Amino acid sequence: MREVEKPFGKALAELGERHPNLVVLDADLRRVTETAFFRERFPQRYFNVGVAEANMVSIAVGLALSGKTVVCATFACFASQRACDQATILAHVNANVKLIGFEPALVSGSNGATHQGVFDLAVMRSMPNMSVFDPGDATETRGVMTYMLEHAGPAYMRAVRGKSPVILDADSYRFEAGKARRVREGDDVAILACGIMLPRALAAADELAREGISARLVSMASIKPLDEEEVMAAARETGCIVTAENHTILGGLGSAVAEVVSERRPVPVVRVGIADSFGAIGPVEWLAEKYGLSTSHIVAACRRALRAKP
Repeated sequence: MREVEKPFGKALAELGERHPNLVVLDADLRRVTETAFFRERFPQRYFNVGVAEANMVSIAVGLALSGKTVVCATFACFASQRACDQATILAHVNANVKLIGFEPALVSGSNGATHQGVFDLAVMRSMPNMSVFDPGDATETRGVMTYMLEHAGPAYMRAVRGKSPVILDADSYRFEAGKARRVREGDDVAILACGIMLPRALAAADELAREGISARLVSMASIKPLDEEEVMAAARETGCIVTAENHTILGGLGSAVAEVVSERRPVPVVRVGIADSFGAIGPVEWLAEKYGLSTSHIVAACRRALRAKP
């Protein structure tokens, strides 16, 4: 699978050319958040506030209310926990601020539980006015960023540092909030995945195909708003659903899908994610095995979902 280097940072700098009103704030993490690319090209529009995430979000709200479009980047755990009160205020006043949460959940393997935001999607999804996105590859990352800067209002996006895979075709892809992207057709089971789980889900679909199981794969980069019609199509046409997310199974993608299905068309929903636990220190793939987020766990979840079909 092809990879590209630092898609977020490079896209942010390029989008700075198209959006002269864009201001970027950083909490002394520009090498992690890749905002150094923007700083090099637009030093007058870049501000490093130091290790003060709550103040950074407060400053961002002030800038937004004065007419700027503001991007704030930090670790996902800091955006959703340390600056939670300020993020709530920005949602309340409907400020045009885009919060970027880097190294979410078990991506931040070497930093341990204190730096692994395993419930950031749940926190942000619960806030009125806040859109929530978790792109699955480099194409979606650029697409989400483009969309956020073209549409006013609060938004939270997860981002992965460094290299990112390319799964979706950049020439034909255009992101829209509340719209999922079907990556692969299938009629036995539907896998709805977001973030770093998308390439793992693709590998799981390949493995299932070798067993004669037709797995539909849908990229759910838009967690809020959710593409309820795509969820309902999966329920109606396959009869069972597996969700896959790098996040606790409480309050994120799995919960959002289960809420829709339970109200509109009950079918088995098996959630692949972190089972109500904090993280640990270790290599990312080792953590995926330990916490049940690997390709093999997605395959096993699909088998359970198939057995549960009426």
